[in-house]
Amino acid sequence: MTGPDDPQERPLEAGSSEPLHLQLRGHLRAQILNHSLPPGTSLPSEAQLQVRYGVSRSVVRQALGALTDEGLIERGRGRGSTVAPRREHHRLVHRTSGLSAQLGSTGATVGTEVLSLTVQDADASTAVLGTPQVLALERLRTADGVPIAVIHTWLPAPVFSTLDAESLLDASLHAVLGEKFGVRITSGKRQIRAVPGDGDLLRLLKLEASSPVLLLEGTSFDQDGRPVEVFSTWHHPDHVVFDIDIQNEPPAPAMTGGLSPSSAGDTPDVVADRARRLGADLLRLADDLSRSSS
Repeated sequence: MTGPDDPQERPLEAGSSEPLHLQLRGHLRAQILNHSLPPGTSLPSEAQLQVRYGVSRSVVRQALGALTDEGLIERGRGRGSTVAPRREHHRLVHRTSGLSAQLGSTGATVGTEVLSLTVQDADASTAVLGTPQVLALERLRTADGVPIAVIHTWLPAPVFSTLDAESLLDASLHAVLGEKFGVRITSGKRQIRAVPGDGDLLRLLKLEASSPVLLLEGTSFDQDGRPVEVFSTWHHPDHVVFDIDIQNEPPAPAMTGGLSPSSAGDTPDVVADRARRLGADLLRLADDLSRSSS
């Protein structure tokens, strides 16, 4: 992946309807967001950017000013521009705890706005809940006042028919299910993918047109193994990072050609002798079977 000093970097389009300073800002912004330019990286000087992109000093200063206003870079007299530290929220997707609980444990101020709460007929995507009707819940989650996720959740309607929007305001759904209904989420299945954001998602998450979002989908099960939740959560790609803990798998049993596992530590001569004796036993067994069938 190239950087601003790389001679292979594509030039700006002078004939484009988009002003040059916006092109340069977008070009640098993309590299900051995709971590080609990670936090702490020094950007080229204004003079170097002028030469590299063939633009005037005013174009460079406008672009850098816009990135500064977004909080993406820091500029200081005599020390140039550096990529600013990012305020990222980390979600452990292999855990059953929801986004609200995980963010709250880091000290972030978590807010939840209920966008809608309705009863709908179940369809193929919610059939796993096993009820003809489901409770459809849509929420917008914020962290420190910044929108970070849009959550659509479907619950079995008969079980949670008394659930109301007021109890979910600035609250964790899983906590409410535990307190009001005695339901604990203990397991689940999860899928992650990057998807294009539609108009409503982009508006709620305050993203630019055609921005991708991070979609986490899943089904959650309660302490009795019953499916109690189907959800789709679209996360802001600049503010949420998915973390996954990796654990070493237990070693596979040693393959010893049919020998007992305890022989895995034997010397080659012992193993070879045991293999010869096993082969002889098999030949005698085959001979016995042949005679008995004659």
